[in-house]
Amino acid sequence: MLLVGGHGEAGARLGLAVSKKQARRSVDRNRLKRLIREAFRRHRAKLPDLDIVVMVRARAASANKQVLRESLDRHFARMAEPSGSMFTGK
Repeated sequence: MLLVGGHGEAGARLGLAVSKKQARRSVDRNRLKRLIREAFRRHRAKLPDLDIVVMVRARAASANKQVLRESLDRHFARMAEPSGSMFTGK
């Protein structure tokens, strides 16, 4: 789940919410955080000035790395679109 909001500063910022309830083992939580940060770094230059919070769901802990990367790439690419379709609900 992604929460997105604007801010007055230059550049996009990332926040992470990876709880023990969603990913029991610290190894899984740290792996998820690394993957999210990596995806954010790849897309950061294209993103508008936003605060982005990624909230991890329970099934993400057991998901394949490739599936997670593709999902994150899709979300960040939608945020980078100039049409703003992610924010208008289209």
